[in-house]
Amino acid sequence: MAQIYYEKDTDINLLKKDTIAVLGYGSQGHAQAQNMKDSGLNVVIGLPEKSRSVEVAKNDGFEVLDPKKACEKAEVIQVLVPDTVQSQVYEESISPHLKEGKALVFSHGFNIHYEFIKAPSNVDVYMVAPKGPGHLLRRVYQEGGGVPSLIAVHQDATGNAKSRALAHAAGIGAGRAGILETSFRDETETDLFGEQSVLCGGLSNLIMKGFETLVEAGYDPDIAYFECLHEVKLITDLIYEGGLSRMRYSISDTAEYGDYTSGPTVIDSQVKESMKQVLSRIQKDKGGEFAKKWMEESRSKYKNFQKLRQENASHPIEAVGKKLRNMMSFLSKK
Repeated sequence: MAQIYYEKDTDINLLKKDTIAVLGYGSQGHAQAQNMKDSGLNVVIGLPEKSRSVEVAKNDGFEVLDPKKACEKAEVIQVLVPDTVQSQVYEESISPHLKEGKALVFSHGFNIHYEFIKAPSNVDVYMVAPKGPGHLLRRVYQEGGGVPSLIAVHQDATGNAKSRALAHAAGIGAGRAGILETSFRDETETDLFGEQSVLCGGLSNLIMKGFETLVEAGYDPDIAYFECLHEVKLITDLIYEGGLSRMRYSISDTAEYGDYTSGPTVIDSQVKESMKQVLSRIQKDKGGEFAKKWMEESRSKYKNFQKLRQENASHPIEAVGKKLRNMMSFLSKK
């Protein structure tokens, strides 16, 4: 079982003497930077001069510097730009300013684990990975709560990397909810697997195949949309609140019986074998095929990725959903 730390186990004062450079000001960048600033830490933002986020960050009260200058100024450098550009940013802006004793921080282990970035041995390398999107991280912090986070230490040059990671996690508010210790390997490979086989890839395709099955059998596409997509939120909310058992307690006996008897025939042993293949393509010790292909995709200007995006956007369920959501007044208010 992973050990869980809380605010009482952290010392945020360890970072109060340092300047923290957050490179990037997207979903995670804006949330983590603002939370740390509100926690009393000294944060600067590293962005190219032409970035659309420069004015946003300035309006949020931050000093915004060119990434090279931000890295030169900071003792702690947090990389919150997309995975596919991190190695380039590292070579151009970070590496020349990684002096002994500094810390290099990530919120996803991709580039360190697959060795697209190799830091010098005289700096700390650690991870602070909140388990929620940036807007949620920020909102919950402002409400006085926190989002659970993972920490991991890849390299402890100072002997203080774990304490730094705990302080950093406390700075974004994670100490209020719980900080779990893991490794770069486990965070990276489980995160990619969950996204691909269950949360995004698995769920999206399960929804689309269910919709197709009903429509091809002659049922109204509107009804198929409600049954196979719209109600997913209602079920996942119950699972989020209390696990599978709460969901099964809350649904009808008819639905629960169908869950037990039909679920395993849809998600069967062959699906599990396919999941094992997905995991194998992710695992570094088995070649890291997925990481290599994704980086190749970025170098080819995302040609195949854009094709796949367009194909999935044109699925009939999207047109049906757009029409129905426009009729749902409660959605338009959000």
